[in-house]
Amino acid sequence: MSSISEINKDTFWELIAQAKEQCGQDQDAFCQWLENRLIEMGPEQALNFDYAAFAYRAAAYKYGLWSAASVMLDGCTDDGFTDFRGWLIAQGRDVYMAALKDPDSLADVPVYGDCCFETICYVGNYAYEELTGRNTYEDFDPAVSRAWSEKIEPETGTVIYGYLWDEKREHWLVDEEAAAVVRRIFAMTLAGYGPYQIATRLTQDKVEIPSVHLARFNEGVNRTKPVKDIYGWGSSTIVHILKKREYLGHTVNFKTRKHFKDKKSH
Repeated sequence: MSSISEINKDTFWELIAQAKEQCGQDQDAFCQWLENRLIEMGPEQALNFDYAAFAYRAAAYKYGLWSAASVMLDGCTDDGFTDFRGWLIAQGRDVYMAALKDPDSLADVPVYGDCCFETICYVGNYAYEELTGRNTYEDFDPAVSRAWSEKIEPETGTVIYGYLWDEKREHWLVDEEAAAVVRRIFAMTLAGYGPYQIATRLTQDKVEIPSVHLARFNEGVNRTKPVKDIYGWGSSTIVHILKKREYLGHTVNFKTRKHFKDKKSH
């Protein structure tokens, strides 16, 4: 029985550590244990866990980590990297934070479950549905999601494309130049353009890629990394932007969700 009654950025990791201690590498048991604890805490905390899990998963979207995942998995697709980041969260706070600073630190981490753990980020939703009959996507609040991202930024060093920090680095402000690009990407998607077509159009129009734009404000995890083509948009970058919950009132996943209880898509 866990003594945790509220989910914040510290107790989130405490709960992950307790689940790991109780269940080890058994991913189904891990999720069931977490779901049971969140049900005990109530719907508000189940929703907080959902926000936290997605915020930490998004913060781990770093190309150095993707390269490490590709080595560990002998290749890693965009969906595979999403599931890899869920697996990374399950390893606990120390492993997660060390990997964000130095992906090579994962060389000492035991590999299991093909380094994929998709369902861990949906546990909050499972508990919320059990408690309320609604899913977290119905009650998703973009402002709360952004607030969670702001809370964890001092740990992860991440601000997302389309926003910049205020002078005190306490809150995100809309970066109108980048926000216009984000709106354009969503508008083109709604008009029927695919990620490759959108990336090609942005490249043709000489729109700076996110890492280059953020580097102009001394932001972004790749701000000191040399860039071969400052206008070289890729389809994976477009997909990543479309998946960002901070931009949306719901989540665009481009795939179904799997429940750990029945292994079926939902």
